[in-house]
Amino acid sequence: METLTPHMRNIRRKDNRKKYGAKFPAYARRRVLAQWRGVDLTEQETAQTDRAQSAGHLLPQLMKSLGLDRSRSHAEIVKVWNHLIDPILTAHAQPTGINKGTLFVTVDSNVWLSEIVRYRRKEILQQLQTAFSSELIARISFRVG
Repeated sequence: METLTPHMRNIRRKDNRKKYGAKFPAYARRRVLAQWRGVDLTEQETAQTDRAQSAGHLLPQLMKSLGLDRSRSHAEIVKVWNHLIDPILTAHAQPTGINKGTLFVTVDSNVWLSEIVRYRRKEILQQLQTAFSSELIARISFRVG
């Protein structure tokens, strides 16, 4: 049987033989070897830890890059539009998009476009701004489509 130093005695292999180095964690072993070799690994270790991000931090960025936040807000606007606005009006006009505070609404005929622009525009804008913020919907643009 081989003679082992005191710090190597607590480590056993599968075949019940003792093994050197298994009781030290891998990161400690790498650090000791790097010091012995004269290599500084702290920059690489911090670079690896800096790349790791939590899911809560990544999801908003992912939603924004995929455009899901925009489609989600558009879906909410359509839902509120159908709930708040007069059903006769919603049968002829539907929101189609939002960009930089302007809500774009498509109307099915020139007659309804004239009716909405002349008599209902301010009322619709006020209802939507109370449901959302005036920053999200600052203007409404109607077009025939």
